[in-house]
Amino acid sequence: QVQLVESGGGMVQAGDSLRLSCKATGRTFDKLSIGWFRQAPGREREFVGVISQSGYATYIPDFVKGRFAISRDNAEKLVYLQMNDLKPEDTAIYTCAASSATWTAQFMSVASKYDDWGQGTQVTVSS
Repeated sequence: QVQLVESGGGMVQAGDSLRLSCKATGRTFDKLSIGWFRQAPGREREFVGVISQSGYATYIPDFVKGRFAISRDNAEKLVYLQMNDLKPEDTAIYTCAASSATWTAQFMSVASKYDDWGQGTQVTVSS
């Protein structure tokens, strides 16, 4: 089991950037893929990206590709979600999650692949 804590959320204006962090505690971090999901009020949870155990592979869905990027620092047990050119529709609670499943990029968008979840951090983008 791993504990995850997100940080870096806040209120920004459209066009701004934010970098979210996901800090893990536990000894197996480098064996876990880390995904990011978001959920806006009244909407279903939405996958926004994942990074493989080593950090060599990422999968970003088309609707945020080119604006969002994920990286990780295994030595510090951190994963980052870099969000650029933010839009009001990006407003949501962003949550990171850890998966021990075998890496298969397109399947990592499925929430049931993830074992442990953080509490989330709020991102609000004003127009």
